[in-house]
Amino acid sequence: MALITTINYITENVNAFVEYSPKLLTALFILFAGHYAINLFRRLANREVRKRELDLTLSKFLINIATWLLRVLLFVTFISKLGIETASFVAIIGAAGLAIGLSLQGSLSNFAGGILIILFKPFEVGDSIEVQGVSGTVAEIQIFVTKLTASNNQVIFIPNGALSNGNIINHSLEGTRRADLPIMISYNDDLKQAKDIILTILKNNEKVLQDPAPAVDVAALTETGVKLSIKPWATNEDYSRVCAETLESCKIELNKAGIVLEKKV
Repeated sequence: MALITTINYITENVNAFVEYSPKLLTALFILFAGHYAINLFRRLANREVRKRELDLTLSKFLINIATWLLRVLLFVTFISKLGIETASFVAIIGAAGLAIGLSLQGSLSNFAGGILIILFKPFEVGDSIEVQGVSGTVAEIQIFVTKLTASNNQVIFIPNGALSNGNIINHSLEGTRRADLPIMISYNDDLKQAKDIILTILKNNEKVLQDPAPAVDVAALTETGVKLSIKPWATNEDYSRVCAETLESCKIELNKAGIVLEKKV
């Protein structure tokens, strides 16, 4: 009797598996084919963006959103082919979405911040910006975060919510930048001679723009000496090199003239 019961149980399960296997195979085929199609869509969309030279920031953002919508649609199609009622499943997703939305208000704020950044474009991919106490080049604007690459090749991720609500310094919009390099000389040194030497250095540096003209101003009279502000103009690409070369040349040439730089600036 027990053997007959076991045989009947196995037979019923085998029959159920045979009846259900077409649905399972169809659902798995849809899942893998859909996954391949979504990846193909991403590759073709990215290739079309590069080919047509479209706005890289907006295009990548829209492609990411479209990809996630397609993945959700694929998942719903997959479970419907398995025989799961999608109506009740959608209701469960809606209730879960409400609960998740309340617990992830920060993430929703980051999503909204990403939308604002895309719409108002305070910066784009490739711009050099300074935000939230860090600076770097914008590598990618994602749905929830913006990816920066620092000058030392570190990768920085900043939430879009904080980014869209904070101060943003974009160094790339105008194409040129002016440095403000402070140095200190003694009251005993010849101020005019020091300024002439510095201006000559700025004039002889090919990376320093002459229009607008560079300047050397007295920034402050302190207890230890005269604080000078060196103000060379440079392109965004040459800015870092201009700052470094200017300070190095000032140290060398001022020392040659007997002008010693003070330690405190």
